[in-house]
Amino acid sequence: MEGKSHIYFTVTNDLVLDQRMQRICTSLHQAGYGVTLVGRLMPNSAPLPEQPYRQVRLSLRYHKGKRFYLEYNLALYQWLCADYRQQRLTNAAICAIDLDTLWPCYRFSRKMGIPRVYDAHELFTELTEVKRRPMVHKAWLMLEKWLVPRFRHGYTVNQFLADEFRRRYGVQYAVIRNMPFSQPPGTTLPGNLPLPNLPSQYIWYQGAVNEGRAWEQLIPAMQQVPLPLLIAGTGNYVAQVNELIKKYQLTHKVQMLGAIAPAQLRQLTPHATIGITLFNNTGLNQYYSLANRFFDYVQAGVPQLCNHYPEYAALNAQYETSLLIDQLTADGIAAALNKLLNNRVLYRYLQEQCALAALDWCWENESKRLVAFWAQILPL
Repeated sequence: MEGKSHIYFTVTNDLVLDQRMQRICTSLHQAGYGVTLVGRLMPNSAPLPEQPYRQVRLSLRYHKGKRFYLEYNLALYQWLCADYRQQRLTNAAICAIDLDTLWPCYRFSRKMGIPRVYDAHELFTELTEVKRRPMVHKAWLMLEKWLVPRFRHGYTVNQFLADEFRRRYGVQYAVIRNMPFSQPPGTTLPGNLPLPNLPSQYIWYQGAVNEGRAWEQLIPAMQQVPLPLLIAGTGNYVAQVNELIKKYQLTHKVQMLGAIAPAQLRQLTPHATIGITLFNNTGLNQYYSLANRFFDYVQAGVPQLCNHYPEYAALNAQYETSLLIDQLTADGIAAALNKLLNNRVLYRYLQEQCALAALDWCWENESKRLVAFWAQILPL
């Protein structure tokens, strides 16, 4: 790698299911950069899929809580310094993904005298699971206030978040939306998916099963909707969602599929009837959200049910791909889902809008902004 412009990307998650980072790293590799993506090895980690860029997973003793963050931050910093020297890099930059890798990236960039970038695809301190714990929220907010102003270069996923970072910290971050690669029509199901009895019609949720995703309203709403709900993903709220399914006696109708590899998701999503993109309004991160799955559903040609929040409303004004709801209640969700199922004119119109939006909202277009951004930070 000596003599080549090189970018380190750092995340705290496993790398197998991270479609966003796979797209970013692949595009920059194709543009001519050397790329290293660093994550962590989990106890149940699957083998890494082959990628054109370098992938590294750090093995840790702890996997959650304060001990994990302390151990990972120290291990990441030490690994970055050792690898930088070993590779004898002369033209490099570091990019921290989210607030939880900002400190080691800051230290590393200062020590080596290289540019640093913050990929702030969410307001970390506004996450529901962070805000509801006052001491945890205070600690992360202190870190954010200290470090974000020291990352003068960065990008986020929508203009609302870019404006908020500018208001809070005076930084001018670019907007690079997280969109999927364009998906050709006529996708067929492979025979090895972990769904032996896939329904002919189903409501579909893909993504992290985390707190603040309107589970307390969505699950009971399924009592009033004729189709089953399939949930593809894992997260910090899996146990609570399973309890909700049992509480409302929906074990026959709501199925938790667990983690599904990105390649399989791209096969399954186009066969869904309706996609789900819902958030509780428990903080700015939810209110100004722009979920990855929003664009995944559009690219797959699947109309979706979505919050009437600012970013989704702005996108729906361009292409009406979604049914937006204001009342985030079980009855409101059920009524909206049944409207999509029963109003065939509306449903076909949303499908047609998805087909048009898919030509525009794709990574082939958005990646040009990414490459142009990095060309200013780290010329080839």
